[in-house]
Amino acid sequence: MKLTDINTPADLKQLQPAELQPIADELRTYIVNTLSTHPGHLASSLGTVELTVALHYVFNTPDDKLIWDVGHQSYPHKILTGRREAFQSVRTYGGISGFPKMSESPYDAFGTGHSSTSISAALGMAVASRMQGNNTRKHIAVIGDGSMTGGEAFEALNNVGLSKANIIVILNDNGISIDKAVGGLNNYLTRITSSPRYNRLKEQVWQRLDTGEGLRRRSRGVFQRMTRVAKSIALGSNNLFESLGIRYFGPVDGHDIVKLTEILTRLKSINGPVLLHVVTRKGRGLKQAEQNPIVYHAPGKYDAQTGERTLTGVHESTPLRYQDIFGYTIIELAEQNPAIVGITPAMATGCSLNMMMEQMPDRTFDVGISEQHAVTFAAGLAAQGMVPFCNIYSSFAQRAYDQIIHDVALQKLPVVLCLDRAGLVGDDGPTHHGVFDLAALRPIPGLTVCAPMDDHELRNMMYTAQLPNHGPVVIRYPRGASVYSDWRSPMQELKIGEGRCVREGSDVAFLSLGHPGNDAVAAAEELEKQGISAAVYDMRFLKPMDTRMLDEIASREFRKIITVEDGVKIGGFGEAVESYFAEHHPDQVSRITVLAIPDEFITHGTVSQLKADCHIDKNSLIGAAI
Repeated sequence: MKLTDINTPADLKQLQPAELQPIADELRTYIVNTLSTHPGHLASSLGTVELTVALHYVFNTPDDKLIWDVGHQSYPHKILTGRREAFQSVRTYGGISGFPKMSESPYDAFGTGHSSTSISAALGMAVASRMQGNNTRKHIAVIGDGSMTGGEAFEALNNVGLSKANIIVILNDNGISIDKAVGGLNNYLTRITSSPRYNRLKEQVWQRLDTGEGLRRRSRGVFQRMTRVAKSIALGSNNLFESLGIRYFGPVDGHDIVKLTEILTRLKSINGPVLLHVVTRKGRGLKQAEQNPIVYHAPGKYDAQTGERTLTGVHESTPLRYQDIFGYTIIELAEQNPAIVGITPAMATGCSLNMMMEQMPDRTFDVGISEQHAVTFAAGLAAQGMVPFCNIYSSFAQRAYDQIIHDVALQKLPVVLCLDRAGLVGDDGPTHHGVFDLAALRPIPGLTVCAPMDDHELRNMMYTAQLPNHGPVVIRYPRGASVYSDWRSPMQELKIGEGRCVREGSDVAFLSLGHPGNDAVAAAEELEKQGISAAVYDMRFLKPMDTRMLDEIASREFRKIITVEDGVKIGGFGEAVESYFAEHHPDQVSRITVLAIPDEFITHGTVSQLKADCHIDKNSLIGAAI
C-alpha cells in the first residue's frame, strides 16, 4: 500500500504496525515536495508525521476526537483525512486552510489557529460525551510547539485531573515553538527526557507490562506505583502532571512508529485522563529544517532536493519590513534610553526583537506563549520606572484584552504595546488577521492608539511613545514591506492626536489610518489623471483623534469624504469619523463613505486578493471617489 491508497484513516488499519513506516516516509516526502512550491508551516509538520500516522491507526477518528494544538503541526493529519490532493492548495485563495477548521472536514474536531486551547476543548468534548451516555469515545489533545507554556493549558490541566474524563493529552515535546522554547516548564521537561535513571526504570516498567496480562487492573496499579517511584528517584520530586491527578506516561520516541502504536493501544484502554510525553524533532527528515527549525518553521519556497531556500526580490534598495524597522529602531532608542526593555510572547524572530536580544540580552524577555503574562509583566516593569516595549501579533493580543484594560490603561502605566501583523495578514487566514484591534481598543479610556503610514512614521511613533508623560501607547502596523528604502531618518516627537495632510486636493478627501494611506495616495494620483482632485489625510491617531483636522475637512467643499482602514467597520476608524460628524457636522454625514473590513471572518489568500474582496484596495478607493 502507498500513500495514494490512503484516502481515510480506515485505509491505514489494513496494515500491520511494521508496515506503517514506509507510509510515514512517503508522507514526509510529499510534504517536503509540496511546500517547496506552495509555502506553509514546514518544520512543525515534519516533526509530527509518525505521531499522526500512529494516532489515526490506533484511534477511531472522526468518532474519537483529535485536536491539534498548535494547528500548524496538522499537515500530515490533513493529508491522511481525505485532503491529499487538495493539499496542493493549502493557504491559497480558495484552497484549504493551513490550520484545522471544523467546516472543512469532520476529522477537524476543533479549529486551532492560536495555541494552548486543545486541552480545554478536549475536556469540554469529553464531558459532553459522558453526559450524552458515550463512555467509550476518546478525546485526544496533541499539544506541542510551545503551546504547553500558555496559561490556558495549565488552567485546563487543573480541571482535567478532577474530571475523570476520557481524555488523552499528547505532549509533543520538540523543545521549540517558533523560536527556542523558554521557561521553567521547558527546563522541567528537559530534566525528564534527559534523566538516565528515570528512563532506565521507565523502560523496565514497560517491559514488565509487555504481556497479555499487562493491562489488567492489578498490573496497572503496580505500574502506577512503579512509575511514581521511578519519577521520584529520577527527578527528586513528584511529577507535575501526576500531582494534578493526570496519569503520566513517557517520555517516548515520537519517531518510533511501532512503539507509538503499542503505547497508544495500551493507553486507549485506560479510562480517565492520561498524558503521554512524546519527544520529537522539529523539521525531521529535512537536514536544513532540523538544523535551523526557526527559519524553517515557515521558510517560504525552497529546493525540495537540497532544502536551500529560494530568496527572490531582496536587494539593498528594497524597503525593509515593518517588523525589521521595529527591530532596528528599538535598539537605537534603547541605546539612548536605559529604561527601555523589550518583551515578546514567543515571537522574537517574527517581530524582530531577536535583534535586540543579541545585543542586549539582559534587557529583552521572551516569556513564551503567554500573552496575558507578557502585558502584565510589562505593566509591572512600567510601575517601577521602566519603559517596556511589548510586541505581540495583533490577533494574539486579543488574548490579553483584560490585561490591557485592567493592568495597563486603568493604572495609566507607560507600556508601549506594539501590535505587529495588524490588518490582513494573508495566507494564515481568519485566525491571524489583525482586524479587530482598532475597534477593541478604541473604547478604552486613557489609551493612545496610533498607526504609521510608513517606516518613518513608525520610528517617530516609537520615539514619541517612550518619552515621559504619554501614558500607555498602542502602535499597530502590518506585516511585510514598508515604503522607504532610506528608512533611517532622524526621529522626531509627534504631537499626540495630530494628523497630517499628505496630499492637497479639492474634489474628494481620503481619510486614512496607517498603511492604507499609501493606497489612498496611489488612488489620488490615478484620479488626478481623470481630472479629479483628491486630498489625502493621514490621521495617524485613532485615539485621541485629530478633531481640528476633521473640522477643517468639514468646512471645505469636498464632494465626497472617504475613510479607509484595514480593521473591521463596526466600531472602527471610519465609524469614529462618522460619529464625530454626526455630533458636530450632521449636515455633512451623507458625504462620508466608510471603506473597512465587513462584518464577517475573512478567508486566507494573498493580501492583495483579500483587500480587493473587502473593498479597501486602491481600485475600491477610486470607485468610491468617482
